[in-house]
Amino acid sequence: MVLGMSLATFTLLHVVISLVGIVAGLIAMIGLLTSNPLRNWTALFLATTILTSVTGFFFPVEKLLPSHVIGILSLVLLAVACLALYGKKLSGSWRWIYVLTAMLSLYLNVFVLIIQSFLKIAPLHALAPSVPPSEPPFAIVQGIVLVFFIVVIAAAVKKFRPAPLSLG
Repeated sequence: MVLGMSLATFTLLHVVISLVGIVAGLIAMIGLLTSNPLRNWTALFLATTILTSVTGFFFPVEKLLPSHVIGILSLVLLAVACLALYGKKLSGSWRWIYVLTAMLSLYLNVFVLIIQSFLKIAPLHALAPSVPPSEPPFAIVQGIVLVFFIVVIAAAVKKFRPAPLSLG
Protein backbone atom coordinates (compact mmCIF):
# COMPACT_ATOMS: atom_id res chain seq x y z
CA MET A 1 0.00 0.00 0.00
CA VAL A 2 1.15 3.49 -0.89
CA LEU A 3 -0.87 6.48 0.35
CA GLY A 4 -3.82 4.17 0.93
CA MET A 5 -3.68 2.70 -2.60
CA SER A 6 -2.46 -0.62 -3.83
CA LEU A 7 0.97 -0.46 -5.42
CA ALA A 8 -0.60 -1.11 -8.83
CA THR A 9 -3.07 1.76 -8.42
CA PHE A 10 -0.38 4.12 -7.17
CA THR A 11 1.87 3.14 -10.08
CA LEU A 12 -0.94 3.83 -12.55
CA LEU A 13 -1.60 7.22 -10.95
CA HIS A 14 2.11 8.07 -11.10
CA VAL A 15 2.30 7.07 -14.78
CA VAL A 16 -0.82 9.06 -15.70
CA ILE A 17 0.50 12.16 -13.93
CA SER A 18 3.83 11.71 -15.72
CA LEU A 19 2.22 11.34 -19.15
CA VAL A 20 0.01 14.40 -18.59
CA GLY A 21 3.15 16.32 -17.59
CA ILE A 22 4.99 15.24 -20.72
CA VAL A 23 2.11 16.16 -23.05
CA ALA A 24 1.59 19.49 -21.31
CA GLY A 25 5.35 20.10 -21.41
CA LEU A 26 5.51 19.45 -25.14
CA ILE A 27 2.66 21.90 -25.68
CA ALA A 28 4.37 24.45 -23.41
CA MET A 29 7.54 23.87 -25.46
CA ILE A 30 5.65 24.96 -28.58
CA GLY A 31 4.67 28.10 -26.67
CA LEU A 32 8.30 28.82 -25.92
CA LEU A 33 9.24 28.44 -29.57
CA THR A 34 6.47 30.85 -30.62
CA SER A 35 6.90 33.36 -27.74
CA ASN A 36 3.45 32.47 -26.47
CA PRO A 37 3.68 31.53 -22.77
CA LEU A 38 0.52 29.34 -22.85
CA ARG A 39 -0.08 30.01 -19.16
CA ASN A 40 -2.52 27.16 -18.50
CA TRP A 41 -0.46 24.51 -20.28
CA THR A 42 2.68 25.79 -18.57
CA ALA A 43 1.04 25.64 -15.13
CA LEU A 44 -0.24 22.13 -15.85
CA PHE A 45 3.21 21.06 -17.03
CA LEU A 46 4.96 22.46 -13.96
CA ALA A 47 2.42 21.06 -11.48
CA THR A 48 2.28 17.57 -12.96
CA THR A 49 6.03 17.36 -13.43
CA ILE A 50 6.54 18.35 -9.80
CA LEU A 51 3.96 15.72 -8.80
CA THR A 52 5.70 13.12 -10.96
CA SER A 53 8.99 13.70 -9.17
CA VAL A 54 7.41 13.82 -5.72
CA THR A 55 5.31 10.68 -6.18
CA GLY A 56 8.40 8.85 -7.44
CA PHE A 57 9.78 8.99 -3.89
CA PHE A 58 6.80 7.09 -2.47
CA PHE A 59 7.62 3.81 -4.18
CA PRO A 60 8.91 1.24 -1.68
CA VAL A 61 12.67 0.84 -2.12
CA GLU A 62 15.54 0.08 0.20
CA LYS A 63 18.27 2.29 -1.26
CA LEU A 64 18.89 5.42 -3.28
CA LEU A 65 18.33 4.64 -6.96
CA PRO A 66 19.23 6.54 -10.16
CA SER A 67 15.53 7.40 -10.44
CA HIS A 68 15.76 9.21 -7.10
CA VAL A 69 18.74 11.23 -8.32
CA ILE A 70 16.79 12.19 -11.45
CA GLY A 71 13.81 13.11 -9.25
CA ILE A 72 15.94 15.32 -7.00
CA LEU A 73 17.58 17.00 -10.00
CA SER A 74 14.17 17.53 -11.60
CA LEU A 75 12.75 19.11 -8.44
CA VAL A 76 15.71 21.49 -8.20
CA LEU A 77 15.27 22.47 -11.86
CA LEU A 78 11.52 22.91 -11.38
CA ALA A 79 12.04 25.07 -8.28
CA VAL A 80 14.29 27.37 -10.28
CA ALA A 81 11.83 27.37 -13.21
CA CYS A 82 8.95 28.32 -10.91
CA LEU A 83 11.03 31.07 -9.30
CA ALA A 84 12.00 32.44 -12.71
CA LEU A 85 8.44 32.33 -14.05
CA TYR A 86 6.30 33.25 -11.07
CA GLY A 87 8.75 35.02 -8.77
CA LYS A 88 10.97 36.91 -11.18
CA LYS A 89 8.34 37.20 -13.97
CA LEU A 90 10.96 36.20 -16.60
CA SER A 91 12.77 39.51 -16.17
CA GLY A 92 16.27 39.81 -17.61
CA SER A 93 18.29 36.63 -17.47
CA TRP A 94 15.43 34.84 -15.69
CA ARG A 95 13.81 34.38 -19.12
CA TRP A 96 16.49 32.04 -20.43
CA ILE A 97 16.96 30.46 -17.00
CA TYR A 98 13.27 29.56 -17.05
CA VAL A 99 13.45 28.08 -20.55
CA LEU A 100 16.54 26.05 -19.70
CA THR A 101 15.35 24.68 -16.36
CA ALA A 102 11.78 23.96 -17.46
CA MET A 103 12.86 22.18 -20.64
CA LEU A 104 15.60 20.22 -18.88
CA SER A 105 13.01 18.95 -16.41
CA LEU A 106 10.81 17.94 -19.36
CA TYR A 107 13.79 16.17 -20.91
CA LEU A 108 14.39 14.23 -17.69
CA ASN A 109 10.75 13.13 -17.67
CA VAL A 110 11.02 11.96 -21.29
CA PHE A 111 14.35 10.26 -20.50
CA VAL A 112 12.67 8.23 -17.76
CA LEU A 113 9.69 7.51 -20.03
CA ILE A 114 12.05 5.97 -22.59
CA ILE A 115 13.80 3.85 -19.96
CA GLN A 116 10.48 2.65 -18.56
CA SER A 117 9.15 1.97 -22.07
CA PHE A 118 12.13 -0.27 -22.84
CA LEU A 119 11.67 -2.05 -19.52
CA LYS A 120 7.87 -2.53 -19.64
CA ILE A 121 6.80 -2.69 -23.31
CA ALA A 122 7.56 -6.18 -24.60
CA PRO A 123 8.63 -5.35 -28.19
CA LEU A 124 10.97 -2.62 -26.94
CA HIS A 125 12.27 -4.81 -24.13
CA ALA A 126 13.10 -7.49 -26.71
CA LEU A 127 15.32 -4.92 -28.47
CA ALA A 128 17.13 -3.99 -25.25
CA PRO A 129 16.65 -6.73 -22.64
CA SER A 130 19.28 -5.65 -20.12
CA VAL A 131 18.20 -3.90 -16.92
CA PRO A 132 18.76 -1.01 -17.17
CA PRO A 133 18.59 -1.02 -20.97
CA SER A 134 21.93 -0.43 -22.65
CA GLU A 135 21.72 -2.01 -26.09
CA PRO A 136 22.12 0.03 -29.32
CA PRO A 137 18.38 0.52 -30.02
CA PHE A 138 17.93 2.08 -26.58
CA ALA A 139 21.04 4.23 -26.97
CA ILE A 140 19.93 5.39 -30.41
CA VAL A 141 16.49 6.45 -29.16
CA GLN A 142 17.98 8.26 -26.16
CA GLY A 143 20.56 9.92 -28.42
CA ILE A 144 17.92 11.17 -30.85
CA VAL A 145 15.82 12.54 -27.99
CA LEU A 146 18.86 14.23 -26.44
CA VAL A 147 19.80 15.93 -29.73
CA PHE A 148 16.16 16.98 -30.23
CA PHE A 149 16.08 18.61 -26.78
CA ILE A 150 19.43 20.35 -27.26
CA VAL A 151 18.23 21.86 -30.54
CA VAL A 152 14.81 22.83 -29.18
CA ILE A 153 16.17 24.30 -25.94
CA ALA A 154 18.73 26.37 -27.85
CA ALA A 155 16.00 27.60 -30.22
CA ALA A 156 13.62 28.36 -27.35
CA VAL A 157 16.26 30.32 -25.43
CA LYS A 158 16.78 32.41 -28.56
CA LYS A 159 13.12 32.79 -29.59
CA PHE A 160 11.16 33.04 -26.33
CA ARG A 161 10.41 36.71 -25.86
CA PRO A 162 6.96 36.98 -24.30
CA ALA A 163 5.21 40.34 -24.19
CA PRO A 164 5.81 42.23 -20.93
CA LEU A 165 3.36 41.38 -18.16
CA SER A 166 1.77 38.66 -20.28
CA LEU A 167 2.04 36.19 -17.41
CA GLY A 168 -0.10 38.33 -15.11
